[in-house]
Amino acid sequence: MKIVFLEAGNLGEDMRFDRFFELGEVAVYSQTSEEMIAERIAEADAVLINKLPMNEDTLKDAKFLKYIGVTATGTNNIDFEYTKKRGITVTNVAGYSTDVVAQHTFAMTLYLLEHLRYYDDYVRSGDYCHSKSFCHMDRRFNELSGKTWGIIGLGAIGKRVAQIAEMFGCRVIYYSPSGKNKNTDYKEVDFDTLLSKSDIVSVHTPLTKKTHHMMDYDAFCKMKESAIFINVARGPIVDEKGLAKALHKEKIAAAGLDVLEHEPMDKDCPLRKLDDSERLLITPHIAWAAVEARTRLVDELWLNLDAFMNGEERNVCRK
Repeated sequence: MKIVFLEAGNLGEDMRFDRFFELGEVAVYSQTSEEMIAERIAEADAVLINKLPMNEDTLKDAKFLKYIGVTATGTNNIDFEYTKKRGITVTNVAGYSTDVVAQHTFAMTLYLLEHLRYYDDYVRSGDYCHSKSFCHMDRRFNELSGKTWGIIGLGAIGKRVAQIAEMFGCRVIYYSPSGKNKNTDYKEVDFDTLLSKSDIVSVHTPLTKKTHHMMDYDAFCKMKESAIFINVARGPIVDEKGLAKALHKEKIAAAGLDVLEHEPMDKDCPLRKLDDSERLLITPHIAWAAVEARTRLVDELWLNLDAFMNGEERNVCRK
C-alpha cells in the first residue's frame, strides 16, 4: 500500500504520523499545490488530503488510487460522482473537535462582550497606574445570564454550545437550515425569529446552497443592535460585504469570525477595512486546532485507513 499525505502541514507540524508506516510505504508532504497533485499521487493506493480538490482533473492519472481520506469533516472538495464511478472509497473525520469549537465560540463571545481588548490595552498602556479609582468602567458590558442565545445548526457542536450557554444562564433557541435536527430540549424557531430575538447568534451549520450567504446585510439588519454574531462554521455562510456594512452602520454590536470566504484571508477582504478590534474579532481558522483535537483527528485517520485495508467500512462518505 502506497500512502501519500498531501497536506500534512495543515494538521500542524507537531503532529506525528509514525503509525501510518505500519500500513505501507508512506510519503508525507507538508503542502501541495493543485498543479502538483497528479505527480505526487501517480503511484498512490491511498491519499490523505485536507482542502485540495479531488476530481477528474486531479485524479484521472492516479490509476492505482482506491482510497481518499479527508483530514476534516467537510467534503465539499470531493467530486463524489467521479469517485463513485472510479470505485474510490472516501472517508472523513467527524466529532474530533466538538468541545474545542464550542470553547472557541465562548472565548470569542466573552472577548467581545466584555471589551477585553480595550481593558487589556488600558492596563498595558500604563493608564491604570494613574487611575484615581480602583475600577475603570469606560466600556459597559452585560451578563450572559438572562440573555437569549440563538444557534443556527443544532448538530453536535451546536448542541454543545447550547449546553454551555444554558450553564451561563442563557435561554437557547435554534434554527435548523436543513430541517433535520430536531431537539425537544430547546425551542425551534424560524430564521427571522432567531435573528430578531437573540442577543448572541452563533453559526454551526454546514455550507450548502441554502446556507451560502444566508447571513447577508438584510439578515444582520434583522438582529438587535446590541447583538453579537459568531461564525465558527464555514466562511461563505457570511456575506462579508454585508457584515462589514452592518458593523459600519452599527446594525449589530460586534462579530467574531474564525472562518472567512477565502482562506488565507484575501487582501481585498472587505472586513480588513474595519479597524475597531473591540467590535470585530477574526481568528485564522483555529477553533478546531487544540492539540487534543488534532491528536484525535490523526488517530481517527489511522483507524479509517486501517479499517479500509481490512475490508471494513468506517466513516465512509457517499454523498
